[in-house]
Amino acid sequence: MDRLKDRVAIVTGAGQGIGRGIARRFAREGARIVVAELHPETGERVAKEVESLGSEALFVRTDVGEMADVDAMVDATVERFGRVDVLVNNAWAGGAISRIEWFDEATLDRAWRVGFLSSQRSMSRCLPHMKAAGGGSIINLCSLNGVNAHMFTMHYNTAKEALRALTRTAAVEWGRWNVRCNVICPAAATESYVAFRDANPETAAEMLLENPLGRMGDPEEDIGGAALFLASDDAIYVTGNTIHVDGGGHVNGVSWRPELPVEKP
Repeated sequence: MDRLKDRVAIVTGAGQGIGRGIARRFAREGARIVVAELHPETGERVAKEVESLGSEALFVRTDVGEMADVDAMVDATVERFGRVDVLVNNAWAGGAISRIEWFDEATLDRAWRVGFLSSQRSMSRCLPHMKAAGGGSIINLCSLNGVNAHMFTMHYNTAKEALRALTRTAAVEWGRWNVRCNVICPAAATESYVAFRDANPETAAEMLLENPLGRMGDPEEDIGGAALFLASDDAIYVTGNTIHVDGGGHVNGVSWRPELPVEKP
């Protein structure tokens, strides 16, 4: 239970869903956790959960769409713990589904800043600390939506695919310092999934039928378990990879045809 003993991990968007699951799983393995979350009520709650698991926690209110917040997140981590060993870029901006031609500039700008630019910034800010420690692990959360170009989520798809390209590039450039960079494309029963399922019950049911394991993953046990592997020394020779932690849904793809009108409302 000590695979991450004494290591320091930053998890963005850790107030709920996959971020919360990863933070809790890391804490169970001895990591000290920085809960970087926009909403204080959920961020502080997860920090208390981490502490209840016997680990140290620091909540830092972070809007990853604001680069000054990203800088402050890393600075606060180093000030409190003196190092950064693991960075998990999980936060996402949200946003409703839409046809490509209907997306407004503000939505696209926010998606790009949160989904891509913030990760580039946090990775670059953490790099010197990982180099000083002799290495580190960066885990970026991406999506099958981008890999398979799912309809009506262009803002999400493009930001996440850009992040995958960034991850592979960083793996090549930073391998000399033992800084490993990998991607997880997850499928999990998060709050966002529940909202999607309730709004699109037929599509959600079809997706489960097409999933070889027949279920959505658990954020802590399933997604957190894969992240734990990538963060630990078990993955010391693993970098530049995209791991689909989705019950096999990526093998033949899954149904994705939400209902949208042909003409803009």
